[in-house]
Amino acid sequence: MTMVEEQVRAPDGRGRIGRPSAPAGNDAVREEDYDLVGQYLKQISATPLLSAAEEVELARRIEAGVYAAQLLESGDSGRPREELEALVRDGERAKDHMIRANLRLVVSAARKYYRNSGLPFLDVVQEGNLGLIRAVEKFDYTKGFKFSTYAMWWIRQAIERGKAERARTIRLPVHVLETLSKIGKAERKLAVTLGREPTAEELAAEADLPPARVIELRRISRDTVSLDTPVGDEGSASIGDLIEDTETPQATDVVEFQALGEQVRDLVNTLAPREALIVSMRFGLEDGEQHTLQEVAERVGLTKERVRQLEKLALAELRDPARHQPLLEWAG
Repeated sequence: MTMVEEQVRAPDGRGRIGRPSAPAGNDAVREEDYDLVGQYLKQISATPLLSAAEEVELARRIEAGVYAAQLLESGDSGRPREELEALVRDGERAKDHMIRANLRLVVSAARKYYRNSGLPFLDVVQEGNLGLIRAVEKFDYTKGFKFSTYAMWWIRQAIERGKAERARTIRLPVHVLETLSKIGKAERKLAVTLGREPTAEELAAEADLPPARVIELRRISRDTVSLDTPVGDEGSASIGDLIEDTETPQATDVVEFQALGEQVRDLVNTLAPREALIVSMRFGLEDGEQHTLQEVAERVGLTKERVRQLEKLALAELRDPARHQPLLEWAG
């Protein structure tokens, strides 16, 4: 673990952020947190923001360090050990710099997710920092993505998962969690390739699991929130007083599909403007509503048949592996 990875877990300077009980209502940073937050913001502002070129350069150094570490581990690289060790150290320095320069991104996300989270503000920041570290480790500069866009998905996901983990009262076995992770990756991949939510049978085939097992695991994986969790403005009622809504999606699922939608819109926007508009309207990417051929035709001033032809051509372009490979990489 690098020095910065230790520091981003410890804005209070004591080795990690404390985990006090969540206050009843926390729409603003608690008064006792002001000093810590101020100190942390001052600390992270010391590192300047990066230009796109600097991001690429740091990412290259990180990649070189990871590769050098792999060669050292193999023990059969044919290169001087001192040279490889120097590359590893340089890669760690680049990783530290990349993390430090983007800590403000986490604070920005934490401010949005802090309200009604049931967590102290600095705990939300800590969860987001873990996502930032993961983003730096996973970032592939050759894909041409802007790092902040890529990292924000990981940051939001980490915050949501942290919130869900705090509320979880039923612990699942490790092997079950690993299988659920496998199913989740298969679901994201199929959502990209199929353009829709996959069925249980399709998920089972992709994850090499029996359909019944997929259905059962998805059912039991729903987060169970403590029945004592207060609800309402005055906190006079608890979740135990309410009937569970089993149809409500998990917060992490919502975040993942929102992020997927952003990536899909970015992909569609690589088309010519007219074709991008047609696809966006037909699939509800513009306003959340799927429009008919007639509605699209009236919008772009073409016949229904011409719109259908352009839609078909645009979808063929989007199916080009060179275009959607970044989405498959993102889906894991």
